[in-house]
Amino acid sequence: MTKTEYKIQFKKKLDGFAEKLQNYVATETGEWSIKGFIDVYKNIYTISSDTKIVSKILEIHIFPQIIQFAEEIGYNIILAEQQNYYPDLTFVNKLDDSIKFAVDLKTTCRKKSGIASFTLGSHGAYFKERDKQKNIQFPYNQYAGHYCLGIIYTRVETSEREILDISKLKSIVSVVKDFEFFAAEKWKIASDKQGSGNTANIGCTLNFEDLKNENGIFSQLGEEWFDEYWMNFGNATMLKDGKTVKITSLKNFLEFKSRTDLLTKISKKS
Repeated sequence: MTKTEYKIQFKKKLDGFAEKLQNYVATETGEWSIKGFIDVYKNIYTISSDTKIVSKILEIHIFPQIIQFAEEIGYNIILAEQQNYYPDLTFVNKLDDSIKFAVDLKTTCRKKSGIASFTLGSHGAYFKERDKQKNIQFPYNQYAGHYCLGIIYTRVETSEREILDISKLKSIVSVVKDFEFFAAEKWKIASDKQGSGNTANIGCTLNFEDLKNENGIFSQLGEEWFDEYWMNFGNATMLKDGKTVKITSLKNFLEFKSRTDLLTKISKKS
């Protein structure tokens, strides 16, 4: 198969895997099946709905399923060697180790205005110097595709942390509920804004339907425009209203490139 064919096949499998995960992590009523931690004395320590805690436990919760999924589709998994390395998971084809896919696990909660934002990796060193191996498991250009396995949930207001006997297990209210999973190619759900303050991270669309449908601001333009925009983000400048300004929007970038004919392809919802 060609790399493109591998890519199509991998995305299809990843989509199917994401659909199955909901039943794995949730009860019939939609609550998270994780209630807390248990010790050898059968005491259950309830957990916080803090997003960092929920994200880490969710990753641990679904990791056995990820390992099983990789085995079923004929891939080995390499974990990020360090905490700040990209990606979280590298899928390497067992029959052809030149076929690699980057998969980041992303968890976020619903808000009244949409969802809490998450980032899609750096647009710094490894993104720009794609044959180098700084803060990345393999050079960026060795990956046939870059994906997010996303988890969206609703936080539940609960009482203070408690220590309960295991007999009280069913009475414990889960701190999150109503999971939805999605798999998306990174460039298709990216926004044209940074995702976290002053750090060099790519932001994503904050509309859940656009995440599921891979309908970000670059989705109709193509991956080459995504790459070029983020490689130049904040560095390229243009003259606007008589002043030199840094280019930090896709609209300005297309104007800078004299491609205003493409403005109609920018998703207005992203």
